[in-house]
Parts: sequence; structure tokens; C-alpha cells
Amino acid sequence: MTATTTAVRRRELKVEDLTGIQRAAVFLLAVGTEHAAKITSLLTPEEVERITLEIARIEYVPTEVAEAVLDEWRETERAAHTLAQGGVESARRILEAALGPERAAEVLERIEQELRETEGFRNLRLADPQQIASVLGKEYPQTIALILAHLNTGVVADVVKFLDPELGSEALLRLARMEKVHPDVLQVVDRSLSLETALSITQDMRVAGGPAAVAAVLNLLPGSLEKELLSGIDRQDSELCEEVKGLMFVFEDIKTLDERALQRILGDIETRELALALKVASEELKEKIRATMSQRAIHTLDQEIEFLGPVRLRDVEAAQAAIVERVRELEEQGEITISGGGDDIIV
Repeated sequence: MTATTTAVRRRELKVEDLTGIQRAAVFLLAVGTEHAAKITSLLTPEEVERITLEIARIEYVPTEVAEAVLDEWRETERAAHTLAQGGVESARRILEAALGPERAAEVLERIEQELRETEGFRNLRLADPQQIASVLGKEYPQTIALILAHLNTGVVADVVKFLDPELGSEALLRLARMEKVHPDVLQVVDRSLSLETALSITQDMRVAGGPAAVAAVLNLLPGSLEKELLSGIDRQDSELCEEVKGLMFVFEDIKTLDERALQRILGDIETRELALALKVASEELKEKIRATMSQRAIHTLDQEIEFLGPVRLRDVEAAQAAIVERVRELEEQGEITISGGGDDIIV
């Protein structure tokens, strides 16, 4: 790398342009080797690898950038504590004063999600999804929806796979209609199921569920089950069903992404997985993906598709779901931007 190139990179490193992974890299550089080692020991190998790659790419961190990232971390930690103790509005005021309204909203949403994942129904979160489905299968749909609203999205998707589709669609319908749940209701459900979950109850009404929550769950399900559940919701509330569809991002929606986002996504996907996912994809999507690839990569992909031969539909759906999940992860990390899928769902 030339001195000129390095100088350009130094000028271009601005805190407002950093992605989530880059902010983490700058933070670890700023806190020093000893503290960075303790922090990375708590991360997954994949997370460590990605952050380390960003660290290697950073030639120089201006003092003002390092200080801004550290200040943001301090305010985020303070807001998280305030949110747990003093409520959403107090935390929002702290973040908005420090980071501005737009960035504050992003950070607050992440903090709320982390808090939701560490409170309530703790034993269920640690249980096998099939066992959870066995317990919930005997309950009313509204009770199931209440519990699903307080579990991680991935766990909910795994649980729904084991529920009877009719019961699953009933529960998701109620989950989509759900807005706020009084903490006393959570405590009653907890006791009635004898889950001994050590619920952390506050006096605030709990925000739970909604169309977006259901859309996130359906995004993680196989296409055939997704369609069956949507059909069940549609029979009871077609307007709500359309709202859920509008919030979904399905495999075919990848064709709506820009070239930069596509290239970033393809960099994380193995050729065989992509070939399998494209087996039943539209020609429009295939062409959009090929347009971002080199001729050599296109040739390799076409060969892989040909070598696959006949494949099981569930394997294709699993590959598509894995890619969609990666797309969602990249969006959450701020590396790409996506929009909700359209009304048509193509598998």
C-alpha cells in the first residue's frame, strides 16, 4: 500500500460512516490488547474472525474517531442500565442527547431486544424447541402467542415447526394482533404453566408481538410451511395477512437489492449453497445475481447447478432460508440496507 493510499484511508475513516463491525473493531483497538482479549473471549469464532478482519483493514484510527466510539459505548451502556431500571423514555433521552434521534433509535431498538432476550420465561429459552411445542400444543392460541412474543425469533420459528399448522397460524394471528401486555398477565401465565421462570416484572406495559414480529418468524420458516401459515392467517384476517407479507423479506426479494449489497452477500455464501437455493428461483433473480459475478464465478455456479441434479424441495428451502437469515444479519449489522418484500411470495 502506498503512502498516498494510506493517507486517503486516514482521511476517510469517519465515525458516522462506520458499520457495526467496524465500530466494534475501533472499540477493541481503543481499549487495548488486554481488555480486547477479555471481550473477544465472549464472542463466537465467527464474530471474532469478522472483527479481526476489520482490525487488519484499519491502517490508522484518528483520535477523534476512537473517542467518539468510546463515548457512544459509554452512552449505550448507561442507556441500557437506565432502560432496565427507569424505562424506555429515560433511556431514549440519554441516547438522543448523545447520538442524535436517528442513531439513538437504532441503538435503543438493539438494547430493548437484548433485554427482552434476557428476561422472563427463562427455562423455556433453554428448552428444546420440540419440547416447548409439546408443552404449548395443549394451550389456547392466545396463551401460545403470549409466550412466543417473549422468546427469541429463531426459537419461535423452531417451535412453530413442531406445532400443528392450524394451531400455529392461530397463534401467529394473535401474535400479530398483540401490542402491549401487562406484566401481571405474564406472571399469571408463568404460574399457570408451572415454568418457574423467575420472571423479571416491572410496572410498565410490555411491548410484544405485532405484524413485524410475525414477519420475522415466517422469514425463517421453510417456504411450504410459511405459505400454509399465511393461508391460515389470511382466512381469518386478510388485511392483517397482507400487512405481514409487506414486512417480510423472502429469498426472491434479493433481486431488489443493489449491486454492492449483492456482492457483500455473495461473499458469505458458498457456491453449492447458492446453486441449491437458485434451483427454483426466477430467471430474473438468477440474472441479477449473475450480473454481479465474474465470468469464472458464473461458470462455476452453472456447473454446480448442473451437477446437483434432482434435489429435495426441503433442501432448497433450507438453503434459501439460510441465505435470507444471512441477509437479515448483514442488515442488522448495518452493512447492507434492504426493504420489505412485496405481497407476492415466490419460493
